[in-house]
Amino acid sequence: MKFVIDNWMLFAIALSSGLMLLWPTLKGASAAGLTPAAAVQLINKEKAVVIDVSEADDYAKAHVSGARSAPLAQLETRLPELVKNKALPVIFVCASGSRAGPAIKVAQKLGYQQAQALGGGLKAWKEANLPIDKA
Repeated sequence: MKFVIDNWMLFAIALSSGLMLLWPTLKGASAAGLTPAAAVQLINKEKAVVIDVSEADDYAKAHVSGARSAPLAQLETRLPELVKNKALPVIFVCASGSRAGPAIKVAQKLGYQQAQALGGGLKAWKEANLPIDKA
């Protein structure tokens, strides 16, 4: 116990550096992922499919134009119905981008190796003045 008390600064530095390493994971996918411009290029050039993993009521309020709805809780069963070709790129979108990260893991588990998230989610899409549909 005396060692811990005498070296409290070392423990504080170790704890803070560990938290800094975990920060991207804790924050989710909102800071990482595709830019809206890169997503548009994937959609136009490689026929990427956009999947909105928001809840149904959020999807009805606003979603990326042409996006298909598959709430995150139902993604494992709905994704094979919506995207039959696993070679196609899949772009996951939600309001902020936080649900898209877990959606990528589900998609990769199902064999979709080109799964990506839209960084910043629908908010970033709107800020880029790209088309939005409302149900």
